[in-house]
This record gives sequence, C-alpha cells and structure tokens, in this order.
Amino acid sequence: MFTIRMDDFMIELEEGTVKHVGTSDKSATAKLYDVESVEVDEFGDERVKVTMEDDGDNRVEVALDPEEAIEVMRGIDGLREGPVFG
Repeated sequence: MFTIRMDDFMIELEEGTVKHVGTSDKSATAKLYDVESVEVDEFGDERVKVTMEDDGDNRVEVALDPEEAIEVMRGIDGLREGPVFG
C-alpha cells in the first residue's frame, strides 16, 4: 500500500499537461507499507540509494549521504534485540 499526502498542493491539467500552480512552499509525505523487496546500491560517487517496492509495483527510492545511511543502520541495529526482530 502506498500513501501520499500533499499539503496545500495544486496542479493544473490542461490538454494532457500537468503543471504545478501556486507557491513553492509545499510539502509532502509518502509512505510505503507491505514492502516486498529492498535493494541497496551505490548512487553516484557519494550516495547510497535504497529502493523499496511493494507487490503493487509501487516504488520508493531514497538517496542518502553515507552518514545518513550509517544512522539508518544504527537505528535498525538498535531494534534487533526488541520484539520486531523476535
């Protein structure tokens, strides 16, 4: 399941063209649940790309700096002794 929430976001659809209208101070939150596959790859020379996909072919890609990737690894390691990993 993929959800996306966009606050104060407006688009214009005209003759098959999608165009953002309004101010540029928009925000969005995307969530992907029931992930079926995860890939981790190098992204350029300085980033790590994490790609997650569900069984509905919804995909989220996140590019992280090495320090951010290490923080994700530490966070997961901290959960390994808890009930999630049983």
